[in-house]
Amino acid sequence: MSKIGIFVGTAGGTSMKVANALAEAFNIDEEDVINMEEDFDDVEEQLLAYDVLFLGSSTWGQGDLHFSWVDPVLEIQDDDIDFSGKTVAFFGAGDCKKHGEHFCSALGKLHKTFTGAGAKPIGFVPKDDYSYEYSFAEMDDKLCGLAIDEHNESEKTTRRIEKWIGILKSELGD
Repeated sequence: MSKIGIFVGTAGGTSMKVANALAEAFNIDEEDVINMEEDFDDVEEQLLAYDVLFLGSSTWGQGDLHFSWVDPVLEIQDDDIDFSGKTVAFFGAGDCKKHGEHFCSALGKLHKTFTGAGAKPIGFVPKDDYSYEYSFAEMDDKLCGLAIDEHNESEKTTRRIEKWIGILKSELGD
């Protein structure tokens, strides 16, 4: 079985809610759920220690990653850290009404960084169930991961998480 790690940058707790659901669904130990702000220290020692990475971030400002991701992303890009052989899935929180012009774009930025470093992405979801103006996370009429909007569509959160976990299990052969 592949070693799975969850890395999440969260402020309001929505992304951590997804992380906790993933940990439960995949029987991931607590020490393998890394809060980027509190528990993250090193790209090579922590991120590269896993075969499968579930990567989460809330979206800030004009579609930016949670601040706890900024240094690791720059390090991956600047130091050409190789994620070949790693499988990645992305999740995060956004606001489709107040920030619909860059809804959950942080997922797209994580996707660009990790796939650019050689990782294989999984967990794309149909965009049909979402309403937003633009998202950097949208690729080929899908979102490159699970987007959650607790501000406007909280009634869809549980179903979206469960459906996404099903997609991940199928793609991982679990």
